Amino acid sequence: MTEGDSRDWEWPDSLDALVAASQHHRLLFENEEVRVLDTRIGPGETVPVHTHRWPGVLYVFSSADFVRRDGDGNVLLDTRTAGVVLEPGTSLWTHPLPPHTLENVDDSEIRILAVEVKR
Repeated sequence: MTEGDSRDWEWPDSLDALVAASQHHRLLFENEEVRVLDTRIGPGETVPVHTHRWPGVLYVFSSADFVRRDGDGNVLLDTRTAGVVLEPGTSLWTHPLPPHTLENVDDSEIRILAVEVKR
């Protein structure tokens, strides 16, 4: 097995983004190789605790300040204090994400296209 192999995944399928946070994640495409998600988080909304099993590429359509917390509620990232700015048109690589939430603490929608690469 390689790093990030889904067989090593320790969290239940019930925490998958499409199950645990379906109001914020919409499946656009899936096959044996990739899964494409449209993620939308409105102003003031908090995405329930969920996971992302596979690494992938994120494309930012729109962004806002947010707070990411782990499954226990501990702050992992607050863009207001970390100086993180995700400009529209930005692409970035992300690793699999264990249980976390994301709170939009701004007045703009966060919209991300995620292409998750299955292994």
